[in-house]
Amino acid sequence: MYKEELAIIAQAILNEVEGYEFYLMASERSTSEGTKEAFVELANEEMKHAEYLRKLWSQISNGGDIKIDNILDSGVVIPSPEIYRWDKVSKNDTSMAMSVFGIGMQMEQSSIDFYENAKEKVKSSASKELFDILLGWEKVHLLQFSEQYGILKEDWWAEQGFAPF
Repeated sequence: MYKEELAIIAQAILNEVEGYEFYLMASERSTSEGTKEAFVELANEEMKHAEYLRKLWSQISNGGDIKIDNILDSGVVIPSPEIYRWDKVSKNDTSMAMSVFGIGMQMEQSSIDFYENAKEKVKSSASKELFDILLGWEKVHLLQFSEQYGILKEDWWAEQGFAPF
């Protein structure tokens, strides 16, 4: 039985649910429909991850082995990170969006650190491979958030009269 892996996956589910709730809350505070849609899209991506992890937890807790090919062939599909359309974020929401992306980057980095630590706790190569896949999700999101944060920061600096340098 993969006791350590199940504990890690259970915590990972909680992390994804927390991300979902955070982005949903951000969408509710947004003033434009485009910004709301962008944050709802983020929330939905977090929920896709949580659903995948729940299926994975169930499969392993029912005595299944961690075999990446078996997981992929069993109908449990790892969601691929989507390319978000951040052009929907309203200029009126720039400050809030920057805060959300700043916190989002911290959450993604925490998830990266979490999976890196998880890899050190497990022994099987299949478990390590699984956590590498999950790390990939978080690294793509961190990159996307960092790029968008940079764009928003430039816009915000311009609005404040800080640009050009």
